Amino acid sequence: MAKLEKGSKKLLNAWAFYDWANSVYTLTIASSIFPIFYSALFLGQVEKTVPAFGMVFKSTALITYVTAFTFLVVAFTSPILSGIADYVGNKKNFMKFFCYVGGLGCIGLYFFSINNIHLSLLFYFMGLIGYWGSLVFYNSYLPDIAFPEQQDAISAKGFSMGYIGSVILLLLNLAMVMKPDWFGFDISISESLKETGTEAQIAEALKDAKGSASMEAMRISFVTVGLWWILFSQYTFYILPKGVSNGHKVTKAVVFNGLKELKLVWNQLKQNLRLKRYLVAFFVFSMAVQTIMLVAVYFGEEEIAWGSSDAKTQGLIVSILVIQLVAILGAVLTSIASSKFGNIKTLIVINFIWMSLCVYAYFMETPVQFYIAASLVGLVMGGIQALARSTYSKFLPETDDTTSYFSFYDVAEKIGIVIGMVIFATIDQITGSMRNAILFLFIFFFVGIVLLYRVPKENK
Repeated sequence: MAKLEKGSKKLLNAWAFYDWANSVYTLTIASSIFPIFYSALFLGQVEKTVPAFGMVFKSTALITYVTAFTFLVVAFTSPILSGIADYVGNKKNFMKFFCYVGGLGCIGLYFFSINNIHLSLLFYFMGLIGYWGSLVFYNSYLPDIAFPEQQDAISAKGFSMGYIGSVILLLLNLAMVMKPDWFGFDISISESLKETGTEAQIAEALKDAKGSASMEAMRISFVTVGLWWILFSQYTFYILPKGVSNGHKVTKAVVFNGLKELKLVWNQLKQNLRLKRYLVAFFVFSMAVQTIMLVAVYFGEEEIAWGSSDAKTQGLIVSILVIQLVAILGAVLTSIASSKFGNIKTLIVINFIWMSLCVYAYFMETPVQFYIAASLVGLVMGGIQALARSTYSKFLPETDDTTSYFSFYDVAEKIGIVIGMVIFATIDQITGSMRNAILFLFIFFFVGIVLLYRVPKENK
């Protein structure tokens, strides 16, 4: 097809549509169904521990450490891969690769079990690295396809499309989990038990049958995520340009070209005070934001008094739906606020809200309190992600090498997540409470606010 001009509506919409395709991963796998499924595997255990890698881990600490390790891999590999992509001028193929790895990882989660914990964690690793790896190249397209005055709006539109698409699939998955018999899952009990069992025994057997059917529905939901992600991404891949082709082929000499480019970016940052100070602030507050988003459902599952397992499952998924729906409004309001008050001032206010949420989360115990927190998280979650990305894009100097700059951005984000997750998991493992860990994140938001105040209005 003919190459579309920068800023064209079709090109912008195709770029934003990838959020529709891949956001189902963050909602179903990272944020809702998988954390519930993972926690259900430990039902009946008092201490909820699992042996892995020659050690015994608290279940939530193990998944947090694996998540941190995945981000560490992304942080080290993304500059190398982005350097290769920039050299050969084909970033779309790299984006495709990570998309397919992630989608297949989601499908592989169907086989997740404690008995095969290492293979299971490999599938989890594939989904996570696929999602974040593809974002390195997805984000780098933004200044290539949109003019500076378009970037806030199209970035917010991408997040909004992602929330809408992921909520649609989650509603289907929620129906499967809560009403498995509607979708043909077997919740029957033996005829002999019906004839000879007591009323209490029959009720318990039906409960167990429904529980098993719900677990199978969760496994199927992982497959739907992988298929949705791979299939809907095809439109984006069809429309987006291949990249700026230089006719180069990959050789050993260019494998580490990305690391050299990161060093060049770092040297250039020394000449750009505004961008440098913003990136440091982003590193600190993003560390806390991403950690909270990745552990929120595990926190709700373990620390909130739901009353019953069914109420817990329904309550957690409803909370996630609330977050996603409110986040659409949050992304739009943030875009409006940034255009009126400026990006940095808006980010400072959002960080104040996040800081307050850390204190609130430490004390909350009831489902109603958790719903309130979910609403506030939704309001600031989409806004801070979209605005952080577009602010960085607008602060970039005039350059054709956008991939290297966004690779630097992504590396900073991933290393921040690794630090945040490791601190969170360690506090959780040592103290046995996620409350202590989430309260500690207050510090990062406070420091982030201080650093944002130091970002100059104009470049110096």
